Amino acid sequence: MSDQGMNRTEGSEDDRLGTDIKQHAERLSGIFSDTPDLILRHFRIKQTNEKAILVYFEGLTDKNSINHDVLLPLQLHEGCGTPGGELITTVGYIDPVVSWSEIEKKLLQGSSLLFVEGRTEAFAMDTKGWPQRAIEDPQLESSLKGAHQGFVETGGQNIALLRRYIPNRELKIKRLLVGKRGQTPISIVYLEDVVNADFLADLEKRIQAIKTDVIINTGELSDFIEDNPRSLFPQFIATERPDAAASQILQGRCIVIVDRSPSVLVAPVTFMSFFQSVDDYSTRWPISTFIRWLRLFAFFVAAFLPAFYIAVISYHFEIIPLKLLLTLGQSRGQVPFTPFMEAAIMEITLEMLREAGVRLPAPVGQTVGIVGGIVIGQAVVQAGLISNIMVIVVAFTAISSFILPNYDMVAAVRLIRFMMMILASMFGFVGLIVGLMTMVAHLISLQSLGVPYGHPFAPVRFADWKDTVIRVPLWFMDKRPKSTSPKQERRQADSRINKGDKP
Repeated sequence: MSDQGMNRTEGSEDDRLGTDIKQHAERLSGIFSDTPDLILRHFRIKQTNEKAILVYFEGLTDKNSINHDVLLPLQLHEGCGTPGGELITTVGYIDPVVSWSEIEKKLLQGSSLLFVEGRTEAFAMDTKGWPQRAIEDPQLESSLKGAHQGFVETGGQNIALLRRYIPNRELKIKRLLVGKRGQTPISIVYLEDVVNADFLADLEKRIQAIKTDVIINTGELSDFIEDNPRSLFPQFIATERPDAAASQILQGRCIVIVDRSPSVLVAPVTFMSFFQSVDDYSTRWPISTFIRWLRLFAFFVAAFLPAFYIAVISYHFEIIPLKLLLTLGQSRGQVPFTPFMEAAIMEITLEMLREAGVRLPAPVGQTVGIVGGIVIGQAVVQAGLISNIMVIVVAFTAISSFILPNYDMVAAVRLIRFMMMILASMFGFVGLIVGLMTMVAHLISLQSLGVPYGHPFAPVRFADWKDTVIRVPLWFMDKRPKSTSPKQERRQADSRINKGDKP
């Protein structure tokens, strides 16, 4: 019998098991009333002729394991049990439990419980087998050169995926249980000889402080533990890619795995972390650098272009060249709305089309997004409700938002865009500048697990500029980011063949 889980649960006398197996069956039926998926299997152990009941939830256990590893040895084989002694089965482990509260927890976690007549303890057996999804390509984070494996809804499989990338004994796991009504297993994965102990302790403390019924997914968890829950900007990265998560662990960060969620959290992070992609490290560094510039440019276009259009048309049309001004005047001559109303109508329409495309099945969603955009854009222009230039502005803004690699950052930009449009409609360029300064000040004041969000630009850390706007060659990034304050700064020796040297 395995030694795992030998700790007895202390409780009241009423909570402890008796020896009457008939009373056990009656109490189980009372605890789990109106639960037709609870199975009570009565039988006798062959060698000892003891009465026994095997209890399990039908949808949470593996029937093959129950039949071949539990029932078959106990009912048909000799030498599988001794009176009052050990029970010998072929399951992974057997965990003795002596209280009803522990029995309830084990059953709901997918274990099967064996009650034997005359014994004051039940035996929880590892026969978990709930429905699982096969490992597939991540849906939100596609990659051209990276692996085509994504996290699934089972925490154990997600940990196994990370171990494949980092087969090292320093890869450690802290497992916590969160929730009063349903305890959700949460695992913190990190490199013990690299991660900063203060970050790890702070993260563990925040998770343990959560008081709620149950944690369903990583989005709920991040809402409980982030530094500034009122900010529009995400303070943790949620990723579905094991290779991206492994790369973050090697940089000295922590990965938080929530059981039953197909994505994991990365902490701590900075603003520039949201503009990095796993493909950046599989492509030549000049190309990766250009793409990062493109993403940053797209961020500002997606956030400020409609507001810039409103400010120019409403207050600062004198900066427009004369020929272009005539074209704009001709295009807007029949439009009955102000520039702000014109932009707001198109942006809200775009957001509705985007959400419709996401919620509908994939083939239908693509059709709605493409055909809807073309038909509506053409119709509103011909009706004289919207100008041609506004359609171009909105289309360019939408394309820019699609370039950003992180969905949470895209969602933040979508809201910032409307705020900037309001400021531009009220104060023109002055409103835009005030909005930009406010956004920058907010970014500088933010923290992620105590790490400055604006790092390495605020505070300035030139050593970390190697992997921000510019992605230098990998052989040049010989140290881990200072933002993570790692125990071991150096991550590779200078053993490369470079600078024209010959081996």
